[in-house]
Amino acid sequence: MQLADSCSRFYGLSQAPFGLTPNTDFYVDLPSQRKAFDMLVYALSSGEGFIKITGEVGTGKTMLCRRLLNTLDHKGFHTAYVPNPAVDPQGLWQAIARELEIQYQHNGDPAQLRADIEDFLLQQAKNQHQVVLIIDEAQSMPVETLEALRLISNLETEKQKLIQIVLFGQPELDAMLARPELRQLYQRITSSSRLNPLCDDESLGLYLQQRMCLAGYTGLPVFSNKAIKHLWQATQGIPRLVNVIASKALLVGYGAGVQRLDVRHVSLAIEDTEFSYREPAKVRRWPYLLALAVTAVVCL
Repeated sequence: MQLADSCSRFYGLSQAPFGLTPNTDFYVDLPSQRKAFDMLVYALSSGEGFIKITGEVGTGKTMLCRRLLNTLDHKGFHTAYVPNPAVDPQGLWQAIARELEIQYQHNGDPAQLRADIEDFLLQQAKNQHQVVLIIDEAQSMPVETLEALRLISNLETEKQKLIQIVLFGQPELDAMLARPELRQLYQRITSSSRLNPLCDDESLGLYLQQRMCLAGYTGLPVFSNKAIKHLWQATQGIPRLVNVIASKALLVGYGAGVQRLDVRHVSLAIEDTEFSYREPAKVRRWPYLLALAVTAVVCL
């Protein structure tokens, strides 16, 4: 931790710019994220029942989910968030009850639990409160639990849905929903969007600079154009992998005592990362690692 803090101060940062936790303070409004978020807000405001967001691992689904939750809370929506939906149907009903703060007995009658949730939703509708159920990692749900989700969506009055449902998942979710036994659920999805990686090195450069600025940086870009291009080739623009390698590259530059990062620093960071799309160029590694090691010893 002390080494990371020293590295941040070296670059004039108030905090680490490329953390992996879904901190909405570091939300970057990328094109596909902006399109998905605008669609979500419009669809939920219109009272649509089922909405779906998909994207590959590391493209920012959880970050977008967190931003949506924050926005809905500010707009007065009543939200229920289920981050781990790999449960049976009864487990799903219980998770929803916990999120909505409905008291229930763990070994009680399942039918009574569903009735209690329906009564709660009816009361919210009478008070003109919209309830939104947000499910992350939806591709991990068993088929029977997805079918239970369809039954939950059946709860409605003559004028409105009692609950709106947003599914966040990897592309495998689309394959699951295409199964014949889930066609009734699939047909109820009224809006959907796909999160994409950063499309090119120019977009990546803007992403890196914006994250640095959000962390308190005020200078010229730290990453050279060639370093950014090399980073994009190694990550194919996937934000999570970009964050991993960019964070390590900053540490390499700090150890070498330079504030301008080039291909060599990014290559060293790539070498230290198991998953990448391109083999790094061969560089003289030992001077930078030695400098990093010496700096670490001094700091600690």
